[in-house]
Amino acid sequence: MFAPNEPPTPEAGSLERGRFLYFPVVPGRLEFALEVRRAILKHRPQVIAVELPGTLEPAWKRGVARLPQMSLIFYPDETQDDELATYVLVEPADPFTEAIRSGLETGAEIVFADPEAGEHPHLDDSYPDTYAIRHIGLDRYVEAYRVYPQPRSEDITRHAQGIAWKLQGCDPSAKVMIVVSLNLLDAVLDAMEEPQAQPLARIRREGIELLNPHPDSLAEIAAEYPALQWRYETFRGADQADPNLIDRRHAQLALFRDAAKEYEAQTGETIAHWQRRLLARYTRNLALVANQLSAGVFDLTVAARGVADDNYAWEVWEAANRYAPQEIASPELPTVRISGEAMWRDTRRIRLRRLLPSTKRRLRPYGLKPRRKEKHPGEWASQLNGASICSYPPEDLVIEDYGRFLKSKGKSILSEERVRVEPFTTSILDGIDMRETIRKWYEGRIYVRQYQKIQGEVGSVVVIFDEDRDNRYPYLTTWLGENQNESDMAFYSTFPFDNMVGPGIGRAEYGGFLMTLPPRRMYDVWQDADYEFAESKSERLLLASLDYSIHHHVVYVAARPPRSIYRTLAARMGRTIIYIPIGQLSPVSLKKIRVVHVLDSYEKRDIAKDYLW
Repeated sequence: MFAPNEPPTPEAGSLERGRFLYFPVVPGRLEFALEVRRAILKHRPQVIAVELPGTLEPAWKRGVARLPQMSLIFYPDETQDDELATYVLVEPADPFTEAIRSGLETGAEIVFADPEAGEHPHLDDSYPDTYAIRHIGLDRYVEAYRVYPQPRSEDITRHAQGIAWKLQGCDPSAKVMIVVSLNLLDAVLDAMEEPQAQPLARIRREGIELLNPHPDSLAEIAAEYPALQWRYETFRGADQADPNLIDRRHAQLALFRDAAKEYEAQTGETIAHWQRRLLARYTRNLALVANQLSAGVFDLTVAARGVADDNYAWEVWEAANRYAPQEIASPELPTVRISGEAMWRDTRRIRLRRLLPSTKRRLRPYGLKPRRKEKHPGEWASQLNGASICSYPPEDLVIEDYGRFLKSKGKSILSEERVRVEPFTTSILDGIDMRETIRKWYEGRIYVRQYQKIQGEVGSVVVIFDEDRDNRYPYLTTWLGENQNESDMAFYSTFPFDNMVGPGIGRAEYGGFLMTLPPRRMYDVWQDADYEFAESKSERLLLASLDYSIHHHVVYVAARPPRSIYRTLAARMGRTIIYIPIGQLSPVSLKKIRVVHVLDSYEKRDIAKDYLW
C-alpha cells in the first residue's frame, strides 16, 4: 500500500525514478536515435537532459537547427598540444542530437548535463551491435548490457557526480528525461541517490566554430554512413514510412543495387545474382569476425572488392557516401574537408585502384595504327554471306587452357573430399595435417592425412555464367573441334552479329558453354530430341555433357548446383557431377573467357587480328 500522493514504486528493472526517466543510449547509433524520438513523443517530458558539454550548447543547437544538413563543431584542445583540435559532428542519426531536435520540436527545456569538470574519462565503447534492438527490443538490450557493468574509476565516479548535480538542479516540478550513455548509466544512478556538491566545472570555452563538412568527407567522419542517415531522415519526416527503410540489411541491399547500376553504366559489367549472394555471405562473415550482426561501410567496401573488383568497391563507397541535403558550399558557414583520422583513432584504410578509361591511357605511341572503323554504318554487316561460321583460334587456345584448369580443379576437389585424417603412428602417409593438428593441440598428438586415389578422369566441362531465365542469350550453336586437341563445344550467347567489330566479325558474350573431348562427335545439342525434357539451356548443356563424356567425371560450374534429379541421372549413366560454385573462381579470368568472337568465314581469320582486342 502507498499513500495517494506518493509516486508508485517502479517495477524491477525500470529506469523511472520518480520524476526522472533515464534513457540510456549508444552514441552515434541509428536504432537508439529512433528509440529516443519515440520515447520523447510518447512521454512528452518538460525537461530533456543530455550528456553533452554545456560549453557546446550554443553551437550544438545551431547545428541542430541546420539539420538535415550536417554540421561540424570545432574547438581547440586546450588540455594537450595547442596544435590539436577536437571535431564533433552533429548528425541526424545520433541519439543525443535526436534528443535535442525532438525536444525543441515538442517545446521541452534542453539541459546540457555534462559539467566538463576536468578531462572527460575514457570509457570502453565496446557495445553489442545495436541492430539486435530490432529483434529483441530496447529493454532486453539494455538489461543484457547491464549484467556486466563497466569497471569504475575515481574519474568516472567524479564525472557521474557532476552530471547528477546538474540533474538535481532541474525544475523540481518538471518531468525530466535523461539521455545518457549506456556505459555511464549505473554510475549516474548511484550518484543520484545522494545530494551532490557543485563541481569545479568549465563555464566557457574559447575558439568554438561551426563548420560545414564537405559531402565527400561524410563517409569517413560520420558514425553511421551517410546513405543510411539519409534513409533515417526520410523515415523521420514521413507520416507512414516503411520500417524497412531504416533496417540495416535492407539498406545494405539497396546500397549494393545502386552501386551495381552505376558500376554497369561506368564499366559495362553487371553484378550477377550469384555475386549478390556471395556479397551477402561475405559481409555476414566480416560482421561476425567483428562481433557484429551487420557489416559497416568499410566491410561492405571490402566485400565488394573481393567479390567483384575495385571499380565496384568504389561505387559502393560512393553510394554509401551520398547524402542529398549536404551542400558543397554553405552561404553561412565555411566548408571544410576532413579525414576520419582527424576525428577517430580507430580508422582503417583501404586502397582502391579504379580501372577506368582516361585520356592519357588512350594515348598511343607514334606510328601505332588506330583500331579500324566502318566507313559508313552497316558496312561490315553488309559483308556477311551466311555460308559458314568459325571461331578465332587465339581465343580457342585461351578457353581450352581454362577448360584444363577446371578439370584439374575438379579432381582436386574430389581429392579433398576423400582425404582421410588420422593420428600419427608409424607413417606420415601423405603429409602432416597442420589444421587438424592445431585444432586438437590439447591432445598432444600429430595428425597426418592420406589421399585416396581418384578413379577416372574429367571428360566434359560445363560453365554457366547466366541460366538465362529471361532469354537474354538467344544465339544457340554447336562447334566441332578442328584438331585432336580442340574440344567440341556447344554454347548459348548474345547474338554476335548485332555487335559488329569488323567485316564479317561479330562479338558476343557467353551465357554458358559445354566443352568435351575427343572432338568431332557432337550432334547439334540444341536440336537433339533426347534433351527435350531439360527446363533450361543450362540443363540441356549438362545433359549433353553427361551424354558425350567418355570419362567418369563431369565438371559443372554455375552459381547454384544442378537439381538432384541430374545427380541421379548421372549415377545411372555411370557418371559423377563435380559442382564448382562460380564464386570460387577468379572474376578476372571469367571476364577474359566470357567474350567470344564469331567469324563469318574461314577467310576472316586472316584479317581478324586487325579488328579484335
